[in-house]
Amino acid sequence: MCRALLLKCSPYSTLFLGVAYRAKCYNYLQPRAEEERRLAAKEKKKQGKWKHIERELAEAQDNSIRK
Repeated sequence: MCRALLLKCSPYSTLFLGVAYRAKCYNYLQPRAEEERRLAAKEKKKQGKWKHIERELAEAQDNSIRK
């Protein structure tokens, strides 16, 4: 009787443990991924500023050459 009950409940307990484990991993990794995205956006913004400055310098040099 006890063995049958154990065999019936085993897949469900395994499923529950898997869900609990994944929730723990997700909660651990979520802040790290958020921080990485924030840093990547900051770096992209910085690179965009440099590209804008480079374009302005190139335009200024083209204008000085044309004059």
